[in-house]
Amino acid sequence: MTDFVIPAPAPVALPVAGSAARFPVGRVFCIGRNYPWQADEARPAGMPAWFMKPTTAIVPAQGVLPYPPGTEDFCHEIELVVAIARGGRDIDPAQVEAQHIWGYAAGLDLTRRDLQQQAKRAGGPWEPAKAFDHSAPCTPLMPAEACGHPRSGAIWLAVNGVDRQRADVADLLWAVPDLVAMLSRSVALQPGDLVFTGTPVGVGPLQRGDRIAAGIDGIAEFGMTVA
Repeated sequence: MTDFVIPAPAPVALPVAGSAARFPVGRVFCIGRNYPWQADEARPAGMPAWFMKPTTAIVPAQGVLPYPPGTEDFCHEIELVVAIARGGRDIDPAQVEAQHIWGYAAGLDLTRRDLQQQAKRAGGPWEPAKAFDHSAPCTPLMPAEACGHPRSGAIWLAVNGVDRQRADVADLLWAVPDLVAMLSRSVALQPGDLVFTGTPVGVGPLQRGDRIAAGIDGIAEFGMTVA
C-alpha cells in the first residue's frame, strides 16, 4: 500500500442513469464556439479553441448552485457532454462512436464572464473565468447503448421559466465524431475524459435566486437554483 504524505483526494465520478454504477472522471475538456451564434455562420476551417476545467469542477446538476466569488457576471452555458471510454491519439472520426464513446450527459460550462473579458483584453489565461469550484454541473451519464449517439434533438436552458438558449444538437458546427477526433490530434485522450462540446447562442447572466431548467432531448433534464 502506498504511503501518501497527505490523504489522497477522493476520486471524482458521475452516476450512471438507471444504475448504481459510476463513471470515473479523468480530465474535463471544454470546447469553445461550436454552434452558430449568427445567421448563416460558417463552420470554421479548423478545430475550435478548447480549454480545461479541473475534475473537481464536476458536481451533480441538481439542487443548489453556489454563486461564485469574484464576479458580477456569472453566466450559464448548456452543453452536450461526451464521456470517453477508450482513449487514443489521432483517432479516426469514423471509429469515434463505435469504439471510443461510453455515453452522454447534459452539463453546464459556467463562466465568470467579467473575468473572461479581462483575460481576453490582457491576453491572459482563462482559468480564473472557467476553472472555479462548482463550474461544471453534470447530469448522470446516459450509456450510448441505451440512448444511441445523438445527432439531433433539442438542447435548451430556461431561467425563471423564460427560454434563454434553445437549439438542436444537429446545429453543432463540428459534430461529435469530428470534434473528438480533432481533439485527439492535439492530446492523447484517456478513458474517463469528459468533453463539453460547446454551447448555443443565448448565454446570459445568472442572479442569486434564479431557477434554472435545462436539458437535452433523449439525454437528460435537470433543474438548479442559484444560491
